[in-house]
Amino acid sequence: MNIVIVGHVDHGKSTVIGKLLADTNSLPEGKLESVKEFCRLNSRPFEYAFLLDALKDEQAQGITIDTARCFFKSESRDYIIIDAPGHIEFLKNMVTGASRAEAALLVIDAKEGIQENSKRHGHLVSMLGIRQVVVLVNKMDMIDYDEEIFNRIKEEFTKFLTKINIKPVNFIPISALKGDNIAANSNNTMWYDGPNVLKQLNRLENRKNKEELPFRMPVQDIYKFTQDGDDRRIVAGTALSGNVKVGDEVLFLPSNKKSIIASIEGFNISKRTVFKADEALGVTLTTQIYIKPGELMVKANEKLPQTSSRFKANIFWVGKAPLVKNKNYKLKIGTMHIGVRLAEVLNIVDAAELNIDSFKDQIERHDVAECIFDTVRPVAFDKISDIESTGRFVIVDSYEISGGGIILESMQDNENTLSEHVKNREVHWEKGFIDPKTRDEAYGHKSKFVVITSGKEGAQSDIQRVGKEIEKKLFELNFKAYFLGVNNIIYGLASDSLLQYEDRDENIRQIGEMARILTDSGQIFITSIYNLEDHEANKLKLLNLPNEILVINIEDTPFNIFEPDASVKTGEAVEEACRLLKKHEVILDYYL
Repeated sequence: MNIVIVGHVDHGKSTVIGKLLADTNSLPEGKLESVKEFCRLNSRPFEYAFLLDALKDEQAQGITIDTARCFFKSESRDYIIIDAPGHIEFLKNMVTGASRAEAALLVIDAKEGIQENSKRHGHLVSMLGIRQVVVLVNKMDMIDYDEEIFNRIKEEFTKFLTKINIKPVNFIPISALKGDNIAANSNNTMWYDGPNVLKQLNRLENRKNKEELPFRMPVQDIYKFTQDGDDRRIVAGTALSGNVKVGDEVLFLPSNKKSIIASIEGFNISKRTVFKADEALGVTLTTQIYIKPGELMVKANEKLPQTSSRFKANIFWVGKAPLVKNKNYKLKIGTMHIGVRLAEVLNIVDAAELNIDSFKDQIERHDVAECIFDTVRPVAFDKISDIESTGRFVIVDSYEISGGGIILESMQDNENTLSEHVKNREVHWEKGFIDPKTRDEAYGHKSKFVVITSGKEGAQSDIQRVGKEIEKKLFELNFKAYFLGVNNIIYGLASDSLLQYEDRDENIRQIGEMARILTDSGQIFITSIYNLEDHEANKLKLLNLPNEILVINIEDTPFNIFEPDASVKTGEAVEEACRLLKKHEVILDYYL
């Protein structure tokens, strides 16, 4: 178990660690005696904290200890205690995930009481998502083991920890120097009937092994084979946790597409029926569904990850430029790369001074911050407290990794940055002197945004042709209609065609903004988008507000939740589009 120990300077962290090492016989033979003798010869009072300094000097002799970690054993398990000496080093070790602490010991001096740094360290522990926190009220010998003072500290600090979403596991009165309640219960605190520190550590819960967790596999790629009649489509990736076997129903998130495992594939391996954590393999499916790299494959009958485009996270920022609101960044989580924005800064801990600031609106280098982020489309993730591997992410700024973070929880995404953008856009929308009703009367029809889509493999050219045929039909009927191909966006509006070609999210946004303009001009605007997903349809619908959207699906549907206005065969699409436009009173004099 990995445990971090925190506390104000001189409150006794090193003494606690030294005493634990001594009382669990985790020291090299004769080390305790030699340090005591050194202190005697130099007329210095012995302290268990000196053991750490002595051990650090012997790293070259194979002693496994450094400035951040030391090891000891109990009868139950092995422990790693993380004790970074400086604030910035502490944050780097902790927030970037190097330590992966599962619990925290927070040391408070009974005589000095709760200091500002005690609260700051508590805040940091909370921001790291650590929920197993044991508070050690140290130096009880300095206050004559006074139960009343202990209870006062316990009551006050419990109130503070509750405010920052920590429910402490226990408060233990100790004297690390005297050994009270470290590895054995002390007669000096007969009023305390709880476990000593070592027993309490043994009662803490380890994270589950990867194999015991729900199955998670970020999709790396989809491989197609055609040689010698081979028609396999292999969904490949590395399993992060759990296991899946042939016959299991799997779900791909965030697209919500389902299928069943038909086979498990790999290079130069014997036939397999099970795919386990840490293995890099692939699967074939019983039904051919269109999925993209970056999706998360999970078992349908297990606890599912959360899916949202808005989440609360704690981030450690190392970028040269500060992390600011409303700037576009790239978020990498699993195999997914997706656009992300900083929506809100809840609070910031300055790395150098450990000052907590709730009023700054940007995050400087080496700051740790609790924030809310918005992604351009939903992402699948687990809270860091549930599954670590799918709860961590990095943020890329100008092609450099500039921050690392952990996800605390998903947020309601009905008030995300896209919604705010649309509200702000409409407030500042400059209207001309011609009102929509006058324009409708002059043109002989109302405006509409028509989207043609299909989930059928290879249907890209079919839906493009249908969109153009609808445009031609409406034009021949003297209606003002215009078809816009996605390539017109990629190689036109996009500033860098090579960059934007892979940025479908940005292309969808640009089409939505174009739809708002063209429908405001009174036209019937038509486009075709292959394999339009639920969130993309909703995004287009939102971007086109206050005007309406009409979605027509041809053949196989790409949607799981979103309801298109019609689902038709290819040959029926043009007539159905015209019928729907008449039904919605967009065109009034069209007859079949």
